Amino acid sequence: MENTSKKNRGGHLTEEESKDTPHLRRVLGLWDLIFYGIVLIQPIAAVGLFGIASKGSNGHMVTTLLIAMFAMMLTAISYGRMASLYPSAGSAYTYVGKGLNTYLGFLAGWAMFLDYLIVPVINTIYGALTLQRLIPGIPFIVWVVLFVFVITMLNLRGIKTSARSNELLLAIMCMVIGIFIVLAVKYIFIGQGWSGLLSFKPFYNPETFNLGAVMTATSFAALTYIGFDGVTTLAEDVRNPRRNMLLAPVLVCLFTGLFSIIQIYLAQQVWPDYNTFPNIETAFYDVSERIGGTFLFNAIAIILFVACLGSGLAGQVGAARLLFAMGRDDMLPKKIFSYLNPGSSNPTYNIIIMGVLTIIGTMILSYQSAAELLNFGAFLAFMGVNIASFRQFFFLRPANESRNFLFDAVLPVLGLVICFSIWISLPAAAKITGGTWFLIGLIYLIIKTDRFKKSPASFDFKDI
Repeated sequence: MENTSKKNRGGHLTEEESKDTPHLRRVLGLWDLIFYGIVLIQPIAAVGLFGIASKGSNGHMVTTLLIAMFAMMLTAISYGRMASLYPSAGSAYTYVGKGLNTYLGFLAGWAMFLDYLIVPVINTIYGALTLQRLIPGIPFIVWVVLFVFVITMLNLRGIKTSARSNELLLAIMCMVIGIFIVLAVKYIFIGQGWSGLLSFKPFYNPETFNLGAVMTATSFAALTYIGFDGVTTLAEDVRNPRRNMLLAPVLVCLFTGLFSIIQIYLAQQVWPDYNTFPNIETAFYDVSERIGGTFLFNAIAIILFVACLGSGLAGQVGAARLLFAMGRDDMLPKKIFSYLNPGSSNPTYNIIIMGVLTIIGTMILSYQSAAELLNFGAFLAFMGVNIASFRQFFFLRPANESRNFLFDAVLPVLGLVICFSIWISLPAAAKITGGTWFLIGLIYLIIKTDRFKKSPASFDFKDI
């Protein structure tokens, strides 16, 4: 709803207008947004990617994180600027639809829908792998079914993770990672001295560096930053949105990148031979055990499992609610997908469907292939937002406003180019599977709009 009431010079409603005019309360400051973004991404996001990304980049995961951070920060600027114009829970879907056209907005939403479906799969795979490391001997499929059963039952009961529990989990994660950093520094210094602590090899080792391998690994390691755009959904609740919505997502990406680089730099120096991990998907656990024994191994494994459980709960219910919104808007069969349980008001059928799809997806996809498929959709959306920002601020800017060539043209185009370089470096399997999904969405769009003669159906992300 457009707010047409007058504001004072500071951008706030006057005291008299505040009493008489209904409006959203802008109570969030910059640090509130940054903290929210860090909780969304989680400061241990890179930990689960360590083994695969290290091996894939020939020991240059730190470099992959730097490249991805640069791309994400440029994209975050585009997100922040678009959020100041179009505050909405639809994020990339809304920005592409408004900045380009509704048909491309639909396809951005379709790409985001793939991400919603894949997130529970990724968390289930890693949660089950973690349980397998903590309690070996039980088959992987048993842990998968148990994990999905637990999150499905909790979601059917309507149990939600509170903001306070997220804050507590974040504090515990930071404490455990803090212990890891201290013990890793001690281990490296005792074994290698200052030359080990201050080495350039994790960034560039001429003996093993390969640009193609690094870019392919970057397309996987970029998963570290996925979720930063969630900050933009709070655009209507933040003070000074024009400034804070630009700074917050950029600073979230910067913090996540630097904190992740410290962790991975130390892990690479503790375990430099990336070809000798006992289990490549949970390699960080072995690094932790090397420097901190069983205690640190278990501590890292437990916090990662709890993080997977929380993300799995949120991911499953988010996907179920998106299916509900699509069913309600007649994009999917209403009878099944728009059903709400009379007692709990939960989309019961959709939660069960997501549970089944998660088990199937876990059996079909590996952790790496699931992450790469998620990045396929995410980077399509990122490229769309960069293009939308370029068009919106450079070409559609009102005649009485001057253009800023750096912000309006250079940064979004540079963000687009780097995001495209990462996206095109995805393995062929991810591009084939993701491309098939995208093609299905395009065919569906053509049919639903009578070959682009009608407006496309809308994704209602505000219920997620």
